[in-house]
Amino acid sequence: MSISENLKHIKSQLGEGVTLVAVSKYSTNEEIQEAYDAGHRDFGENKAQDLEVKKDKLPNDIRWHFIGHLQRNKAKYITDFIHLVHAVDSFKLLREINKQAKKSNRTIPCLLQMHIAAEDTKFGMDESEIENLIADPKLTELQNVKVVGLMGMATNTDDSAKVNSEFKQLKNLFEKLKAATLPGNVNMEKLSMGMSQDYEIALENGSTMVRVGTAVFKS
Repeated sequence: MSISENLKHIKSQLGEGVTLVAVSKYSTNEEIQEAYDAGHRDFGENKAQDLEVKKDKLPNDIRWHFIGHLQRNKAKYITDFIHLVHAVDSFKLLREINKQAKKSNRTIPCLLQMHIAAEDTKFGMDESEIENLIADPKLTELQNVKVVGLMGMATNTDDSAKVNSEFKQLKNLFEKLKAATLPGNVNMEKLSMGMSQDYEIALENGSTMVRVGTAVFKS
């Protein structure tokens, strides 16, 4: 199938209000343009300098999502244009994004990444660390970032029950925080979970944003 057909197929599976982020980190500008020409606007990258180069050669109304592990010293490359940062895994990173966003006079939406996978190679905070970050009085001082939800990556396994359990854990924290009294710059509205191999399970668990690369750009 073509990229256009792949997009149509995946979007037909998504419920109302679910955003498809086409993960374009391994795709050429021509492939991204093909998806754009099919009407798609949300694309995800995981390297700041690659993204900086790509965005200058592609349409300026693309909504770029940063989905990888963002090093603090790389935040400055993306803060003047990024649509959403998916994987904030520390207060220090959030503070750096705020500092750089202030220079661009922007308020950047961010998701807090929870470590739900069995693999140590994946980044993210545990439940108590996320709750402590949100409860930190210093968070309200960060006027150029807004925490708009949570993100997580399940274990890379064929065991669907395990993946289901991990997504459920993230969804439970999301709902718990959603019901809590939150600071002014925190609003639980986006739940980013699910990739090419497990997005259907993520959707069953209430994901509002799936990050799909291979299933979009495969021929």
